[in-house]
Amino acid sequence: MIDGKWKNLILATVMFNLGFVIWFSFAPFTGGIADEFGLSVAELGIVSSAAVIAVPLGRIVIGPLTDRFGAPVTAGCTMVVVGTFAIISAFAQTYEVFTASRIVASLAGITFVIGIQHVAEWFEEENLGTAEGIFAGIGNAGAGLGAYFTLPRIFGENYAGPLFSTNWRAAFFYTGALAIVVGVVYFVVGDAAKSEAKRQATKESTSLRQWLYISTRYGAVVLSAAYVMTFGLELAMNGWLGTYYREAFGQGDIVIAATFAATFSVAAGLLRPIGGYVSDVVARREIELLPWFAGRYREQWTFATLVFVTVAMVGMTAAGLTGNIYVAVVTGFFVGLGCAFAEGAIFAQVPAMFPNSSGSVTGIVGGIGSSGGSIYPLVFSAAFLPNLHTGYAVVAATMIPILALCAWVFQPHVAEQATTGGWFFERPEPSGARAVSTDD
Repeated sequence: MIDGKWKNLILATVMFNLGFVIWFSFAPFTGGIADEFGLSVAELGIVSSAAVIAVPLGRIVIGPLTDRFGAPVTAGCTMVVVGTFAIISAFAQTYEVFTASRIVASLAGITFVIGIQHVAEWFEEENLGTAEGIFAGIGNAGAGLGAYFTLPRIFGENYAGPLFSTNWRAAFFYTGALAIVVGVVYFVVGDAAKSEAKRQATKESTSLRQWLYISTRYGAVVLSAAYVMTFGLELAMNGWLGTYYREAFGQGDIVIAATFAATFSVAAGLLRPIGGYVSDVVARREIELLPWFAGRYREQWTFATLVFVTVAMVGMTAAGLTGNIYVAVVTGFFVGLGCAFAEGAIFAQVPAMFPNSSGSVTGIVGGIGSSGGSIYPLVFSAAFLPNLHTGYAVVAATMIPILALCAWVFQPHVAEQATTGGWFFERPEPSGARAVSTDD
């Protein structure tokens, strides 16, 4: 019989992968959706932003709820709700109903928080980066391999199925139905934690005062900001690149444009375990990558990846200005590579820093981080920019203050109090919960 931690890792990964398929299932079909509802390129940018808009708050809320009630409960409820509204969007006849239902269906993006918490409840600290990287990497690939690569091939432009003659409606319906099935299975089969003691320690650490305290610690704040420029960027690119390759380079074939976009998403998803694994390795072997942050091994790797992302975004603008779509696609792959490594590094740190509040902190970091997915598409499609290539460099410029914040917090004398030092709120009185080791 499969070991409990691997069974629950598989459950979490399947849920998250399907969640990302649903979340970005609209992206490959933006051309057909725009034709049906009469949308401009700028309005498509708004739709892309709207598909992310509910996720930041949803992640912040679902984090402590998962700590409180356990992943099987929150995962089951989330997937059933998401699946139901994905099905509703398949039948939408007006732009308003379509947009509203897709906003609710976009809550599929909060499955990340549920899964991160669930994996942290089962794996020991020295393997957290690798385990979380496997979960998040394969899960994130749902946007590329699932939404961008697979859906356009199953539901092509000439699709004519038993229920729908419109390809995007069929895609939304069937993925929604599958989400409901996965939600029921997760609720029935999943186990919240590896021991009752661990379950109780996590459950008892949830309170409003505790949430306010941990959300304002240096570690939570800096990792949230770093996640804006990595995962927030990944969300934005996942929702935008199909439109970018079509509009900026005149690539009208839905399958080809989606395949080009998928190269970014596959890199950002499947390579994420490497980011977590390297973080584990440099911490175990005490490898000094950046002497400025002496002794802070995970932080050194994280900072290096964040710098790479910023440089790669400037390269994205330069590549686009060449007018060669293949150069732009290759550069997009490297942006995805940087996002993958950075995200893996960040979520190797989160559960290691806050072992009994991993859901709450993941909700904070994931919620704030995903806000970039709403903001960046508006920059990419802004009418005041001279062309569709310039927005990447503009976004890169906004990343510089985040790098400065990371450079301050990652200094050894600040980093050593990253979980206790912070702003505004004092540590709440102990509620009787005791810390429980995450070792098997």
